[in-house]
Amino acid sequence: MNVHIGLHVKNLEESKAFYERFFSTPPEKIKNGYVKFLTIKPQLNLTLTQVDEVYGNTINHLGVQVNSREEILYHKSRLEQEGFFAREEWDTTCCHAVQDKFWVTDPDGNEWEYFYTKQDVS
Repeated sequence: MNVHIGLHVKNLEESKAFYERFFSTPPEKIKNGYVKFLTIKPQLNLTLTQVDEVYGNTINHLGVQVNSREEILYHKSRLEQEGFFAREEWDTTCCHAVQDKFWVTDPDGNEWEYFYTKQDVS
């Protein structure tokens, strides 16, 4: 089972390069105006469709939940080595839980968060 996300992008090549580095995997399918990624961790079907205009971050944010702080640190290091700027939030309360997380932003302004939920709060 894969979660599917379809994103509109202004520059297909720039977005393709971002997601290749973000997921450390090449696309599964490339067609005129279209790119598809199938990832294993996380199990995701991400499609990119080129359009003339994208109006910023119309999605609140996208995220990858992991099971430990070690996984957060691994992915943060991996993405920084790819040249991404990672905005950190350690021991933050969000969504009624204490979390460690970091954020990166794709070429069209969509924010991606890697996060680990440490504990729920009331």
